Formats: sequence, structure tokens, C-alpha cells
Amino acid sequence: MKQFLKNVLASTVGVLIASFILSIMSTLFLIGIIASAGQSQEYKPKDNTVFKLELAGSVSDNADPNPFAALLGNDQEELSLTQILRAIRLAKENDKIRGIYIEAGSVATTPANLQAIRKALVEFKESGKFIYSYADYYTQGAYYVCSVSDSVFLNPSGSIGLMGLASQQLFLTGLADKVGVEHYIFKVGTYKSAVEPYMLKKFSEENREQLESFLGSIWGEMTSSISRSRNIAPERLEEFVNNGVGIGKAERIQEYGLVDRLVYKHEMEEGLKAKVGLEGKEKLRTAGLGKLVSIKERKKEHKDKIAVVFAEGVIQEGSSSPFNMDEKVISAKLADELLKLKNDEKVKAVVLRVNSPGGSAYISEQIWEAVTQVKEEKPIVVSMGGYAASGGYYISCAANKIIAEPTTLTGSIGIFGVFRNFTGTIDKLGVTSDQVTTNRFSDTGNLFRPMREDEKALIQDMIEEGYDLFVTRCADGRGLDKAYIDSVGQGRVWTGEQALERKLVDGLGGINEAIQEAALLADVTDYTVIATKTNKDFITKLLEKQLEDARIKTVKRTLGDDYRLFQALQQTHIEDGVYARLPFGVTYFDDL
Repeated sequence: MKQFLKNVLASTVGVLIASFILSIMSTLFLIGIIASAGQSQEYKPKDNTVFKLELAGSVSDNADPNPFAALLGNDQEELSLTQILRAIRLAKENDKIRGIYIEAGSVATTPANLQAIRKALVEFKESGKFIYSYADYYTQGAYYVCSVSDSVFLNPSGSIGLMGLASQQLFLTGLADKVGVEHYIFKVGTYKSAVEPYMLKKFSEENREQLESFLGSIWGEMTSSISRSRNIAPERLEEFVNNGVGIGKAERIQEYGLVDRLVYKHEMEEGLKAKVGLEGKEKLRTAGLGKLVSIKERKKEHKDKIAVVFAEGVIQEGSSSPFNMDEKVISAKLADELLKLKNDEKVKAVVLRVNSPGGSAYISEQIWEAVTQVKEEKPIVVSMGGYAASGGYYISCAANKIIAEPTTLTGSIGIFGVFRNFTGTIDKLGVTSDQVTTNRFSDTGNLFRPMREDEKALIQDMIEEGYDLFVTRCADGRGLDKAYIDSVGQGRVWTGEQALERKLVDGLGGINEAIQEAALLADVTDYTVIATKTNKDFITKLLEKQLEDARIKTVKRTLGDDYRLFQALQQTHIEDGVYARLPFGVTYFDDL
């Protein structure tokens, strides 16, 4: 028996030692890879190189590329808008780059981000270099971008998903009735419709009005741009869309003038070779996004800095939901970051890039206060991305200037609160609840009893006070009367173009225009632009990213085809509490 125990113990210790050694070896291997990645060389293009822009996947403002994605089994990386715009500019300026070849796929991002890419491509064409695009199937957003190309190519069996815009909402009122959940809704703002899924069974007339308004504005920008670039009469393009020609035969798409030629992919590559003067078996030389952005710009480092801070995601504490893989988080740490820049004497101005639907009213107030602190010391300019609405507008309104894209979704000045009563649910299960309290409002918010009228009045007063504070912040920041802000507020969502007409923003443009405005306000001509980084080291960020990717993949694998349904349900879900948030999820239609 003793010998048996000795053998077991020896085996166990052996396994532990082997596991420990393997763990050390794996760690050293990973560190070696990281070291190699950190020593990646600058790409130096050769003559007749073509910049190959693979326009597929999701695009966010400042995505962190993961050099280990392929090694660790990630099938698609998130693209960085900042890097795409920089790569297009570098391709324009570099004499070795002959042109751009866009290989389009399904791209999921906001209309404003696509508009920014399209604008950069228009500016690229000023160089006289070519832009060609190809796809087996053009999604709506991808075609909007690619329509700027000198020539648009499509697979002979391909199609173009140009069918118009739509907004869909799941309403949970009937489900709540069936399971015995009672919702208490508190809000200020006629158009503040985030709570509609819990109180209605279809869009309110006010919500339908604002949806039709901003969708129409975005669709108008898309179709007018496509019409100009492709030299197609607007009536002809509308006929194409309304007759569903895009999902029919490719020959019909060509007849309408939306594509120039129908070719297979290998023919596309041969055409590119001919374009740059290559013959026979000579290989086409292409460079992807990663290579382009590795090119170092030999610019003089100036003492004066303009800092760009990225505020992207939902305003809240904690992490994103596994049912919404695109959701990022803005926390109160952003306020700390802004205050550091306020005290940095080398930083002469700050550009706050906001891409947020809002969220916590409390955290929005903390970030607003930090913006006002910066403003007292140096200029701060807001650059609005895909959306800067509700809380996203709250944290923007105090800036010296606000620059939005024409298709940015902004405004939504309003506040709401949601509380629930599950008494009916537990009754169905034969469960009861009881409580002991010391004061009248001790258990206000109790999920297992109906809310009293005096409690409802107390919460409604809090919501109205929050709205009044929100309106005051906007009025003070924009130099307008509170009555006027209230008239364009009420939770109403506007596009950037509409917001400019209503004095909610100061100009239209992208992040470059915001940087130029900040330099003008700071009265600096020679400056270096710096982007703030998180305090996390590379390995920490890498491990966190891999854990998040693994979490999302597990959920998607478990739910299968139902993943999209759960994403939609998650967008309608609101935790108990008070919020300044956009009344619907903002996901570009190509991701539906």
C-alpha cells in the first residue's frame, strides 16, 4: 500500500512538474513572439505597388490590431478607421504606390465612418492615381464607398445589396404581460423612445417621425453621392432600388450603370497587372493595410502637441455584454485622462473623438465636468463619429467647438428611467416575498412589490431634474436659451447635417477638420498630433482581448443561428436606473 501511494505521489508530482515546465515554455514562446512583433520593420514599397484595401468586417474609430489573431484562431480582425484614413493618405503621397484596389466584402460600421472613408478616397483621386474595386457581392455600405472608384467590377454571378435603409425594433410588452413583469417608465422627452419596447407594441408616431427623418437624411446622402460618382440620374437610381435589380442578374446591374465590367477574381488581378504595366507571368505587387500603416512619416517632432482622446462605446462602468460583441465602454476613467491633459503644458489643445450612444447620466456628468475643466485651461474640440447622442452629446456640449460628420447621429437630449416589478412572475411560480423596513422609502426599487404612487412621483421628479440639468449643460455650452434647447431636445435624434441647422454643432467634417480647428483656437501652427493610450501594457491588452474573443466565440457557438436574435434582444434590454442614452441600437444595416 505504501509503495502504491509512493507511485501515485511520484506520478502526480511528475505531472505537476511537467505542466509547470510546459507553462514556462509556452510563456517564453509567447514572449518571443511578442518581442518579434515589436521589432516589425517599416514597409518600404517598391515601384508599381498597389495598395490593396480589404474592406470587410467591422470598423471602429481606433481599433487595436491584434498581431496574433491568425495564430490564436480569430477569423476576422476589427478594422481601425484611423488606420484606414492614414493608409489612404500615405498611398496618395507615396510615389511608389500606383493606385488603390478595394476588395469589398460585408462591412459593418456606421454611415459616418463609411462617409469618412469615401471622402478620403475622393481626396486620393486628386493625385491622379487610380482606384479600382471588386466584389463577389457588394453590401450596401461597401458599394457606397466603392462607387467613388474609377472602375467598379463585379463577379458575373454577383449582386449589389442596394435596397434602402430600415430600422426594426422588438417590442417586449406582450411578453412582459405573459410572464407577469410590470415596468415602471419614467422619462422626459417626447422622442425619447428607448423605453418603448416596454410600454408599446409598435413605434410611437413621434419615434416613427424621427426615424423617417434621419434615415431619409442618411439615404439622401448615400444616393446623391452614388449618383454623382456613377453619373446616374437620381430617378434612374431610385428605379434600380425600388425594382430590386441589385439582387437580380449581374447583367441588369451593369445595364443600370452601377458596375463597369463583370469579371472573375483572377481576371480582376490580370486587369490590375495590365493597369500598372506588368506582362506575362510577372506578379502583381500589392500591399495591405498593415504594411501601409507601418510606413514611418519623416516629420519634425514639435514641442507643441494636440492630443486626440477617443471616447468610444456605451457610457457605463463595467464590461460589455457577450451578446453585443461590438459594444465598447466609456467609464469615468475618461475624466481622469482629460484632467491629465489639462495639466500637461506641452498639450496646447485637445480633440475629443466621441462615438457613443450615451448611457449612465451620472458618469456623463463626471466627464462633462472634466471637459469644462480642460476648457478653462486650453481649447477642446469635439469630433463626432458615427453617433454622439444623448450621453454622447452630454459629454460633448461644453467643448469650444463641435465638428460632426453629415451622417452622424446626435442630439437625443433626454433622460429616462426603468424600474421593474416581478410580483406577477413569482406568483406564477408559487413564490412569495416579504420585507421589514425602518423608513418609508427604505425598500424603494424592491423588485418584488408594486411601486407606490409617492415613490413614482419621487422618481419622476428626479428624472425631470436630470433633464433640466442636461438642458442647462447644453444651453450653457452652446450659448443658447434653455427654451430653445428644450425645443430641439425632447429626446429627438438628428443627423449631423440636421444638427448644424439647429445650432447643436458648429461644422461638418471629420477628425482632421477637428484637429485643424483645435490648432486654430490654440493659435499654434507647428504642432505634433498625439493619440492618448491606455495605461495597460501590451501583454495585458493582448490577454484581455483573447479572453473577450473567447467569451464571444463561446456564446456564438452555443447559440448558433439564434445569436442574432439574442443580439437584438440585448439591444432592447435596459437595466434598472436612470440613463441618457440613444433610443435604439445603432448598428449599420450591413451587419443585420
